[in-house]
Amino acid sequence: MCGIVGYIGARDASEIILEGLRRLEYRGYDSAGLAVIQDGSVEIRRDAGKLSRLASLLESDPVYGHVGIGHTRWATHGEPSARNAHPHISATGNVVIVHNGIVENFLSLRDELASEGIEFRSDTDTEVIVQFVDRYLESGHDLIEATRLTLDHLEGAHGIVLLSTREPDKIVAARLGNAGGVVIGKGQDEMFIASDIPAILEHTRDMIFLEPSQMAVVTQNDFQVFTLEGEPISAEIHTVAWDPVSAEKGEYKHFMLKEIFEQVRSVTNTIGGRVEFDNGSNIILPQLNLAPDFAQRIKRLIITACGTAAHAGMVGKILIEHIARIPVEVDIASEFRYRDPLVDEDTVVLAISQSGETADTLGAMAEAKAKGATLWSIVNAIGSQAMRMADGSIGMQAGPEIGVASTKAYTAPLIDLYMLAVLLADQRGVIDEKRKRELVHALRLIPDLIGKCLDRVEQVERIAWHFKDISHCLYLGRGINMPTAYEGALKLKEISYIHAEAYPAGEMKHGPIALIDEDMPVVVIVPKDPWYEKMLSQIEQTKARGGIVVAVATDGDEILPNIADHILWVPETPWLLSPVTTIIPLQLLAYYIAVLRGADVDQPRNLAKSVTVE
Repeated sequence: MCGIVGYIGARDASEIILEGLRRLEYRGYDSAGLAVIQDGSVEIRRDAGKLSRLASLLESDPVYGHVGIGHTRWATHGEPSARNAHPHISATGNVVIVHNGIVENFLSLRDELASEGIEFRSDTDTEVIVQFVDRYLESGHDLIEATRLTLDHLEGAHGIVLLSTREPDKIVAARLGNAGGVVIGKGQDEMFIASDIPAILEHTRDMIFLEPSQMAVVTQNDFQVFTLEGEPISAEIHTVAWDPVSAEKGEYKHFMLKEIFEQVRSVTNTIGGRVEFDNGSNIILPQLNLAPDFAQRIKRLIITACGTAAHAGMVGKILIEHIARIPVEVDIASEFRYRDPLVDEDTVVLAISQSGETADTLGAMAEAKAKGATLWSIVNAIGSQAMRMADGSIGMQAGPEIGVASTKAYTAPLIDLYMLAVLLADQRGVIDEKRKRELVHALRLIPDLIGKCLDRVEQVERIAWHFKDISHCLYLGRGINMPTAYEGALKLKEISYIHAEAYPAGEMKHGPIALIDEDMPVVVIVPKDPWYEKMLSQIEQTKARGGIVVAVATDGDEILPNIADHILWVPETPWLLSPVTTIIPLQLLAYYIAVLRGADVDQPRNLAKSVTVE
């Protein structure tokens, strides 16, 4: 889970960068490095593994300078190794870069540069960025313009920080989309850059947060912020309290909102190091300890979880059955542990838990283990009990989630379950290489699609004003987006205290339709998926009874604007991954309704983040 630290000032940059990276270790990483301009040239120290290895390198071969950048990397393109660790340097040695995000079109950019004679020193997508910047510098542009021209080539969401020996008195930073947060810290005759506040909080309380599609030029005594088109922006300096909780919240009013926006990064990190986009299109889940012979022996898979994690499991059922062709059941953990379940050595029980300490989930795992099942877990808290109990595990890589109502710890396991389904299908031989490539390459799109959902906050907030005073709400979905209805309703009831119920849309006429009137809004999830036509029928039935319809719909839909009262638009998404995008506006809708009602969004009444009791 990549972290960035930069420094320019009178002090030794390497010490400040190394300490800042230590404060970002909670994000998770597999390599680390830093670059400092020393005596007019770039000196890089980097290695795979933990920061202690980088510290050892600096002890044995120190670097000194007053401007530098550092990075902790979670691999996306290229294995964890010294050559793939950041920072990355250009062919001429004049430009060096650190980067968060995935360059979705890096293969075509790499081919373009290679045709010009550029030889790459790593397997990363990041290196194409620094080579493009260097190319524009060599053609006569200054560093700012060279960076701006390079950004025009990039697809995806990114946080980028770079420096050059040509202009060693500045650092250039940029943010594209909703990934790769960039924070600038203003000190006394020194400036700092980081991906997260804790990295630089000990040095300054005055912070500037780059918004998407902004870039900044940072010198020892000042900073300037621009649009990507070069228009200057008057950026606000935020004074961050020393209180660690307030500091971590950054520019966001609540942790929940911060964590909703962190989903671009958490999904990117979840994919990182586990997907080979260009080398066989393989899924790599080494901690799962899955061998092909065992994959072929699996007769049944049971997903057990509670609350939001159970809703993720419902999506996982459809993914695994559709892609890997394994029968899957979803069992609420508190029921599974007490119903004398039928499991054996050919059964896999997969537990999903954000904390890894949920009492009912641990109890279900213990019951399954006692009956001889193989245990897997998908857990956000590394080293937790659910991870230690399991025979194999997948770490969510969502990062710390403070808000009680889970958001990024819902979308991250959706990606984990999708990758698991593809891996199982591959090892069981039920998909061919062409289909596997299609499924794997679809993952490239997801961080940017989430970012596009998050660009529509104002649309969601406007709709929230219409429903802030409601007492009841019905959510309907079908197929792979039926769990989206369940999760959307749960979010609303958790934080706004509005009574919300979710049903499979086909069940509406078997009872819930009796409740529908002008005072019972109905939220319907209607993306362009295999169930689209059926969902249109449900909307017509709702409208015929005076119901108010809020539809989650795919961009460009020409039918829904004519029959729905309000629309929450989402970008077109491969249908197997659509629950990752359809839930975003529902998370935001619940959040804004709760805020408008004056509820405690981060700590709703009667709820706890980790339920460690029955």
